[in-house]
Amino acid sequence: MPPIERAAALGRVADVLERDTEEIARAEALDTGKRYAEALLDVDDVLSVFRYYAGRGEEVERPREVDPGVEGVHSVVHREPIGVCSLVTPWNYPLLQASWKVAPCLLAGNTFVLKPSEITPHSTMLMVRAVQEAGVPAGVANLVLGTGPGCAGPLSTDPRVDLVSFTGSLAVGKHLMREAAGTVKRVALELGGKNPNIVFADADREAAIDNAMTAVFLHSGQVCSAGARLLVEESVKDEVVDAVVERARGIRMGPPFDEDAQTGSLTSAQHLAKVEDYVATGLAEGATLRCGGGRPDDPALADGYYYLPTVLDDCRLDMHVVQEESFGPVLTVETFRTEEEAVALANGTVYGLAGAVWTSDRDKARRVARALRLGTVWVNDYHPYVAPAEWGGHKQSGIGRELGELGLEEYQETKHVWENTTPAPTGWFG
Repeated sequence: MPPIERAAALGRVADVLERDTEEIARAEALDTGKRYAEALLDVDDVLSVFRYYAGRGEEVERPREVDPGVEGVHSVVHREPIGVCSLVTPWNYPLLQASWKVAPCLLAGNTFVLKPSEITPHSTMLMVRAVQEAGVPAGVANLVLGTGPGCAGPLSTDPRVDLVSFTGSLAVGKHLMREAAGTVKRVALELGGKNPNIVFADADREAAIDNAMTAVFLHSGQVCSAGARLLVEESVKDEVVDAVVERARGIRMGPPFDEDAQTGSLTSAQHLAKVEDYVATGLAEGATLRCGGGRPDDPALADGYYYLPTVLDDCRLDMHVVQEESFGPVLTVETFRTEEEAVALANGTVYGLAGAVWTSDRDKARRVARALRLGTVWVNDYHPYVAPAEWGGHKQSGIGRELGELGLEEYQETKHVWENTTPAPTGWFG
């Protein structure tokens, strides 16, 4: 199928998803526990991804001519589909993360086997239904449902697979990377982060405090780019942290269709237990509990996997809770005195996915942004992304990129064709 037709199919996928927005958002909310209002926004983001790549059809396989510096030679670099792709997606943003992989994969001309999390598969199933309805040929888009160990193993080791794209935990990403090494297949990994949110004393205080809340407590902290590390300049630390604590105590929790709720539950009992253990470890390490630290007392929430928005103060860089992500509504607080110390603290984990800088000094913001080893840096903002801009991490936050031009190139191979239009003997061996 020519690229322009593949692009048109992506546009039709977006149209079907838009038509079925309410059904898909409901499935997403019921699976994940997030608010229905958030799930509706997720569908909007998915539409933007499919429509961005639908607009790239004319250029996706455009050859690039190279000047060989030799008369009579035509030298061209072509981009071609990589082949069969295994796409393994996480449970926190199942629909969105699937779109980041499916849209460029199809535009590039590949086939795929998609495995969503067994915890939250239903919105992904509806996406594959939309792909089929959009006229993508049978056998191109394939869905497999099951557990990670049962499905992801063959998807990463089978020699017929040319690429494995995985979003999830660092431990599983390392395992899949080892498995894929047996057949030297390409891997693209987005492995989460422990993301610093740096607030300097000269920042817009109200905006910084408000965004610090959204950075960590949106979707109950179950976000790979969550600003779970609050780094505050010492002179304003008490003012900022006290305000965050006061507001965190007032967050309204509830089920997906409770219009008064501001955040929902965690996604599973297993994850709730993990977050509880994480906070207990932080307290044992010497952190100060400022708020939260347990399940809510509200009887209406007793049957759900709810965990109160939690702030752990007086944290140090060597603590487990600073080095590892909770993937829950847990904010750790660290203090710095200088710009250099802020950068050193922010870069002081194995992760490098995203983070933010809050300051009214544009030169300082740009210096710090350049010094941070992160794939995405927000200045005086937190969380926005757009489909044309690449997403991915430095260090152990992953390999490769999603979205943007590089997100498409992950699903393509390059081939250099050197055509000598005036062939002649070389005479090398007489």
